[in-house]
Amino acid sequence: MRVCALIVAAGRGTRAGGSRPKQWQALGPQRVIDYTLAAFEAHPDIASIAVVLHSDDMHEAADFEARGISVTAGGAGRSDSVRAGLAALPDCDAVLIHDAARPCVSGAVIDGVIAALTHHEGAAPGLPVTDALWTGAQGEVTGTQDRSGLFSAQTPQGFRRDAIIAAHERYVGIAADDVAVARASGINVAITAGDPDNIKITAPDDFVRAARILEKTMDIRTGNGFDVHAFGPGDHVMLCGVKIPHDQGLVGHSDADVGLHTITDAIYGALAEGDIGTHFPPSDPQWKGAESHIFLRHAAELARSQGFALTHVDCTLICEFPKVGPHAAAMRPAVAEMLGIEVERVSVKATTSERLGFTGRGEGIACIATATLVKS
Repeated sequence: MRVCALIVAAGRGTRAGGSRPKQWQALGPQRVIDYTLAAFEAHPDIASIAVVLHSDDMHEAADFEARGISVTAGGAGRSDSVRAGLAALPDCDAVLIHDAARPCVSGAVIDGVIAALTHHEGAAPGLPVTDALWTGAQGEVTGTQDRSGLFSAQTPQGFRRDAIIAAHERYVGIAADDVAVARASGINVAITAGDPDNIKITAPDDFVRAARILEKTMDIRTGNGFDVHAFGPGDHVMLCGVKIPHDQGLVGHSDADVGLHTITDAIYGALAEGDIGTHFPPSDPQWKGAESHIFLRHAAELARSQGFALTHVDCTLICEFPKVGPHAAAMRPAVAEMLGIEVERVSVKATTSERLGFTGRGEGIACIATATLVKS
């Protein structure tokens, strides 16, 4: 059975506060929607993913499409958005429809829905209601409600693709969720095991709760890099992707960009994947004179291929000259572009060794760097 995921991210979510809809707000090092998508990208049984965005958010589409995620614009209401998303889905036998505002969904919850779809046209996770239920008016309890047979609904809600498309085409009105649409067409929906951690972000406090849940499952890596290059003949040096005029160059098998080399090694270190020499041996003549952004882009892509988000890099160049300060403003966006991250996540700074050691004597440049990777 080929299973696709449809992530509904077209809502405005004003109750959550903030200047942007909740799915775009930060949740630790990433946005809410990034965690949600990552859960389905990492699941081995999900063949493809489509996401439905509000028309005002379609500028985000390119980033998702670059990851192989289909993107379409939503409609006036949730049901309209789901219909648009279903129409945009690649060919599949079943579809899991999930709210972008549920970033803590686990692989086990997804497993349960997929397993149930082998014997049912629909399946959705739910949590039995265990607390006492009251009715109330004007701030006072007016009665109690029997909780027997009551469940709190969660997503992803899964269906045979053709069945849920037909159900949405027939449905008229506003539905609470896709289970309501399915049941209106006579589709029997199995209840699978929900998860108390599979919360939907609705109010401002939910961001704090979601962050605590995600911290339990995050894989956070920190890597360090250190590199040195000696001065030699030349009329410029390359530092963090920026060409700086100088009366000497730096000696190296590639273009000797000590800043990019150090950041690259920090990323490889966080991944426990060796160093630049492991991936680009200096004994290989094809790398002679190579531009160092090749190495850095490779390290960043390797991190992404293993499911990590690069959340921050910090690079310190150690030299008496050339002076780095006037060029740091150009270095940060250059490095950010190579890594595919926001410039706010890149730090480039410089210090001297107070004229001590080989850097103090003007014999070369040293660099140290730290990179942080996070996998949720």
